[in-house]
Amino acid sequence: MPKADTARRETIPQAGSPRLPSVDQVLRSPAAALAVDQFGRPAVVDAVRAALASAREDRQVLPGNELAAAALALLEARAQPSLRPVFNLTGTVLHTNLGRALLAQVAIDAAVSAMQTAVALEFDIASGRRGERDDHVRTLLCELTGAEDATVVNNNAAAVLLALNTLAKGRQTIVSRGELIEIGGAFRLPEIMSRAGTKLVEVGTTNRTHTRDYAGASGPTTALVLKVHPSNYRIEGFTTGVSAHALAGLARARRAADA
Repeated sequence: MPKADTARRETIPQAGSPRLPSVDQVLRSPAAALAVDQFGRPAVVDAVRAALASAREDRQVLPGNELAAAALALLEARAQPSLRPVFNLTGTVLHTNLGRALLAQVAIDAAVSAMQTAVALEFDIASGRRGERDDHVRTLLCELTGAEDATVVNNNAAAVLLALNTLAKGRQTIVSRGELIEIGGAFRLPEIMSRAGTKLVEVGTTNRTHTRDYAGASGPTTALVLKVHPSNYRIEGFTTGVSAHALAGLARARRAADA
């Protein structure tokens, strides 16, 4: 008990002992004035309070200028961009967590140029009327893929949802059980399909799906046959799958038969 009392008394400041300055006192220091010019008063006040709290926790008594310098250092650290260059030493060339593929310099230059001035994003210069932003890439994408039409989104989950909602809302979409994936970012294919308004029809088994499985499940309410890339996992051993080319032939044959 006596030792505990002694320890408790040591944490209580003695009368006349130095204390930490107030927030207002710190803000009157030259370092704080510099920080206010750079980051604005509200941010500096918040950083000064954080510096004071840290000093109290460490039981340090610091002058106002040192506390202001600590607050400035905190603000400078917060201002650093979170997207920082790193070396990819993982052995995976196109690493999802490291930004995947790098852009070509010509693409970087084009992006920088577009961000420096107003551009005809949704404006048809020839007609003088409003245009569509997809017009800038639609022709190129159709040429590359052979698709009838194209649009651009910033991730694959959004692309899948838009395609399903546009082409299969209220109807059925057939997917192999071995392709009902979940990948990073909480992307679960069954949930995406549900949000798109299409009914999932599972065919085959986890490890083996045949063309006849798709054909047997296809009917009047079938809108799409969906082929899904397995992404970050692989099923090995006694497996069978159906290629996208074969599924395209099956879908075309079904459409011709229905017509």
